Amino acid sequence: MTKDPIHPDFTHLRQIYFKANADYEGRFTVPTLWDKKTNTVVSNESAEIIRMMYTEFDDILPEQYKNVVLLPKDLEAQIDESNDWTYNDINNGVYRSGFASSQEAYEKAVYQLFKSLDRVEAHLAEQASKGAGPFYYGKNITEADIRLYTTIIRFDPVYVQHFKCNIRDIRSGYPHLHKWVRNLYWNEEAFGSTTQFEHIRKHYTKSHKQINPFSITPVGPVPDILPLDDEVAAVKAAKGN
Repeated sequence: MTKDPIHPDFTHLRQIYFKANADYEGRFTVPTLWDKKTNTVVSNESAEIIRMMYTEFDDILPEQYKNVVLLPKDLEAQIDESNDWTYNDINNGVYRSGFASSQEAYEKAVYQLFKSLDRVEAHLAEQASKGAGPFYYGKNITEADIRLYTTIIRFDPVYVQHFKCNIRDIRSGYPHLHKWVRNLYWNEEAFGSTTQFEHIRKHYTKSHKQINPFSITPVGPVPDILPLDDEVAAVKAAKGN
């Protein structure tokens, strides 16, 4: 893990929250945006933080990063609409499936999750048929790519087994979504360099005692992510390769 450069002696996120408020009684969640001048947590809501990053820090950024536009005006309404169901059904859907305390709640969440994954797959397939892409909304990365990536990159290594999201996996069940996530990981340095599969696996499998009481971490799938020009055996067979 990378140590906190502002608090090098801190070992747990809870110390950040208690520094801001010694009597804090809420949950310790990420992401956490910290103001080092006022020594407090500005926000721990990802949807708020991601949009703060677009413009709030432009005066301290190099020119090349100031001009990155992840929420173009002509796509803002579409992105807002897709964010709504992507968050509720996919980003949060894996958690509602994994932490369900009844069969009924689990099935309701997991079927909606895969219904929305099918919706993403259909959207990406339509994009491909029009010669658009490789990103969610065409030739440029947008907020939609960033918000979806965090769940899809974890899906096969963690959510399939740990959260019982096993109707299909990404690599064999969603060809366009699989291509989309691999393109981001392998071709866009900001995505690949910030994805650490060992941490992803161990965080989930060693944190949720109610799901995995012995903290056993599965070794698969292997590899963590396939190369751009390869597919799992089942997909190769389906294509006749």
